[in-house]
Amino acid sequence: MLLKDKVAVIYGAGAVGGAVARAFAREGAKLFLAGHNLTPIQAVAKGIVSAGGDVDVAEVDALDEQAIDTHLQAVIDKAGRVDISFNAVGIRNTKLQGVPLAELDVEQFALPIMTYAKSYFLTSRLASRRMVAQKSGVIMTVTSIPSRTGIPLMGGVGPAMAAVEAITRGLSAELAPYGIRVVGLRPQGMPDSGTIEEVFSLHAKAHGITREQFHEEIARRAHTGKLSSTQETANVAVLMASDAVKPMAGTTVNISMGSLDD
Repeated sequence: MLLKDKVAVIYGAGAVGGAVARAFAREGAKLFLAGHNLTPIQAVAKGIVSAGGDVDVAEVDALDEQAIDTHLQAVIDKAGRVDISFNAVGIRNTKLQGVPLAELDVEQFALPIMTYAKSYFLTSRLASRRMVAQKSGVIMTVTSIPSRTGIPLMGGVGPAMAAVEAITRGLSAELAPYGIRVVGLRPQGMPDSGTIEEVFSLHAKAHGITREQFHEEIARRAHTGKLSSTQETANVAVLMASDAVKPMAGTTVNISMGSLDD
């Protein structure tokens, strides 16, 4: 097992976070799932427990510094340490995408930037304080390809993802001397994720095509002709969280199936 006895905190354990939670549990990690909405997280936890996994669930607002800090201390009190901090928070995209930048309200443009940057900064900073004391740990982020390439009608999502990747690099430069790795994942889009399905529908409507047609158009950009699944992304997350890839630090792994060439 790649993560045997590792203590992992996962924020936003719904769609992508849920798949990662199940993959971490399969590899032997002890899980602490945190989210603003308990219902989807409890469903994930129930499945993990039924498969013999070790999981704890808590309601935590990943934008509330005090709530994050209190929860992390509870994890330390119960498990003794935090080995992995994985942030997969998301926000609804109803008004954030599908609108030209020239017509987008400044509040809607700024919302993803402020939300993602703040959440990743807070969860990473507070986890790093515990990890520095133990001189080990892995902090993980999730972005998407608009961080590196221009895509129409993405609103402030591109700048938000770029900001998170910059935070990933900056944290790594500061924390690596303490034995802490900071790494990210950059998938293209996972059709089996409810969030991505919502995004695809928004863009399809803006382009005057069906969701299925938009999906096919995006998939054609990948070298494989298809998009990755949440399970495939979770499998990469397991590897990146493990000690098997210790040289990987300060980088965001491109898992866009070739949609974005590195």
